[in-house]
Amino acid sequence: MFFKSLMAVAALAAASLLPATASAQQQFPSKPVRIITPFPVGGGPDGVARLVADKLSRAWGQPVVVENRPGGNGFIAIDAWKRGAKDGHDLLVLDNVHLAAYPALFKKLPYDSAKDFDALLPLFKTYFFFTVPANSKYKTVGDLIADAKANPGKLNYGSWSVGNPVHLGSELFESATGTQMEHVIYKETTQLYTSVSTGELAFALGTSATAGPLQRAGKLRLLAAAAPKRVAAFPEVPTVGESGGPQGFEVIGWNAIAVPQGLPASVTDKIKRDIEKGLAEADVQEKFKSFGYEAFPTTREQFNQFVQSETRRFGDVIKKANVSLD
Repeated sequence: MFFKSLMAVAALAAASLLPATASAQQQFPSKPVRIITPFPVGGGPDGVARLVADKLSRAWGQPVVVENRPGGNGFIAIDAWKRGAKDGHDLLVLDNVHLAAYPALFKKLPYDSAKDFDALLPLFKTYFFFTVPANSKYKTVGDLIADAKANPGKLNYGSWSVGNPVHLGSELFESATGTQMEHVIYKETTQLYTSVSTGELAFALGTSATAGPLQRAGKLRLLAAAAPKRVAAFPEVPTVGESGGPQGFEVIGWNAIAVPQGLPASVTDKIKRDIEKGLAEADVQEKFKSFGYEAFPTTREQFNQFVQSETRRFGDVIKKANVSLD
């Protein structure tokens, strides 16, 4: 009898713990949340992070703040995140370079993208355009390719560093077209696209966010979109394939939210669900249009496969170009 009573008490105690555990997970977040980003204040990625923070703060009833930690190839932000909360109260913004290119660009990284991060969901993607001076002699991508083949190593393009999407996308273009061009590095994007507009550079890949101001001012021309189909915001701009370049040529940039590995599914599902809900709201979609961004909702499995595919694609380009950052 005593044994049965003891078992009953133990069962009751165990049962009483289950709702508490479930409740604790359901109550996430239980304190303010940080979104740590490697991007500076004022750019498109920062704007998206702040939109997400606002939507989550309203949905969760907790402050959600954006903490900008630019510089150091993104390593400063990643280090701050790694030293932060491991229970989902610190979120991290990463882009395609951090997740898919740096593993091939650096022999030694201060993080392991396969072990440190759970790339939970993409925030947005943006397609790159071939930008040329407004008065450029190039009317099509085919013209650009023909000139590059006729003058190996003389035609130049620019980017703001080694290993960014503009540089790697241009390397991919050289590989796909069998051309050799000169890569000119600038300190920042304003200087880069100004140099395109003045004719110092033959072309540069750019998004509507980075090259858009000069394009709208009539100083740059969008030659073609490196996208599988015409970009909705620029229906008059042909794809690279339509403009005499390689069919299906694509260069995109994307940002994602990462969380620590091993979080309870209830927490990761809540974060993913509530961010996706916020991104789908009309005011966010309108902002995306002004940035030239597109949302691409996807399952976690599909996104992981996409990241792996991008990693292989960047890895092949980097290996062929013999590019390294250490």
